[in-house]
Amino acid sequence: MKTLLFAAAAAASVLPMAVQAQDNTERRIEPYVGVLGGVHDFDTEGNEAGIPPVGYDGRLVQGVAGVNVNVAGPLVVGVEGNAAKGVSGDIDWEYGVAGRVGVKAGKDSMFFGKVGYQWVNFDALGNNSRDFHGTTYGAGVELSPTDIGLSSAERSNVRLRLQADTFGNFNSIRPMAGLVVKY
Repeated sequence: MKTLLFAAAAAASVLPMAVQAQDNTERRIEPYVGVLGGVHDFDTEGNEAGIPPVGYDGRLVQGVAGVNVNVAGPLVVGVEGNAAKGVSGDIDWEYGVAGRVGVKAGKDSMFFGKVGYQWVNFDALGNNSRDFHGTTYGAGVELSPTDIGLSSAERSNVRLRLQADTFGNFNSIRPMAGLVVKY
């Protein structure tokens, strides 16, 4: 009887720790997807990527998908892929991948910086034109409706994202805004 009681007590004490560990694991890895819109405006001077110095620009719709990992306290690291389609202007499409580092603020919001590699294709150069590619840098913020007072919920899976990126050796500006949903 003592053995059965001891085993039951041990199981009862381990169960909350297992549940807590599972909760922490679920919060530590956050996959997400999103849709953004914006403008990509290139310089009117030559650059390392070889883009002609004519000042191409275009409006874009972009899809993003990635995963964030909470590494310690408010520090977050992640990786993100993107694909964008030009809807007007000189850009046909863009795609790329970037690593991200962020700092959480409030319950669900985050400030982040990113570095990656991006490919761009221009409608203005014809159907079979080459792809231009280079390093991309960016920074932004993801704002939770809970943190900015738009929701009374404890947490939110939806974030408003505002970001600005640059291509190559700071040869363009690409402000984007949209919604990101985390899982």
